[in-house]
Amino acid sequence: MLVLTRKSNQSIMIGDEIEVSVLAVMGEKVRIGIQAPRAIPVFRKEVYLEIQQDRASEGASAAVSDALERLKND
Repeated sequence: MLVLTRKSNQSIMIGDEIEVSVLAVMGEKVRIGIQAPRAIPVFRKEVYLEIQQDRASEGASAAVSDALERLKND
């Protein structure tokens, strides 16, 4: 993991297209801005993990449905 120190109004670049800016520091909270192409999804980690969990559940449900369908056809 790369750890950087930034102040308000400073940024870091990720590749050529993603800029992460520190907008404000208020006590223990940091407000950041992310500028990225629309094709690159950007989520808070807890939202991303929920999406991944939903996809895994949908995949498991689809696998069970497929297996039941194959049993019916055999």
